Amino acid sequence: MWRPKMMQIPTPEEALPGRKDALSVEPEHFVNGRDIRGECPPGLQEILVGMGCFWGAERLFWQLPGVEVTSVGYGGGHTRNPTYDEVCSGHTGHTELVRIWFDPTVTSLDAILKVFWENHDPTQGMRQGNDIGTQYRSAIYTPDRASLETAVASRDRYQRSLSAASYPDITTELRSGVVYYLAETYHQQYLAKNPNGYCGLAGCQVSFPSS
Repeated sequence: MWRPKMMQIPTPEEALPGRKDALSVEPEHFVNGRDIRGECPPGLQEILVGMGCFWGAERLFWQLPGVEVTSVGYGGGHTRNPTYDEVCSGHTGHTELVRIWFDPTVTSLDAILKVFWENHDPTQGMRQGNDIGTQYRSAIYTPDRASLETAVASRDRYQRSLSAASYPDITTELRSGVVYYLAETYHQQYLAKNPNGYCGLAGCQVSFPSS
């Protein structure tokens, strides 16, 4: 059932408190064996993106040249170290995210953002297709202001293309400095473990402009 409260981000006072300790998550990426925990390794850059259900979104990015590590998790809300069930309740304020660590000598933030924009519908607000709720909202969270400015510029470029195709305004949330919480192990690289699992990705069939 569509509960109206799930379409609004709770205030810090309304949100679940969560817990002090992080969830226990297996360290190795199921596909490439690299460590998914901790801070972005030296020489790599980081971006967090929300595109609805994180299963299909993560698979999309781990296949890209220059992407060294992906993981899935939660962020953008208030609850510390949330569980999946808590996020799905709508009472944390978090959205489902993919954390991407990429090698800037092989790919670029613009290239990552092109894949982000073209592979979901960023105009839907608190949903993505049939997945409804605050945890499915579109988001880009960056580690610093410089990369945030790049993301904002990419949004404005894509908005012009979407508007020309009669789409409404982009609702993607863009922020820097968001705390990221790893999701439970069974969500990590889910579609590598379950190749026939659910993938809700669906773009607008509008290309991201080259300039």
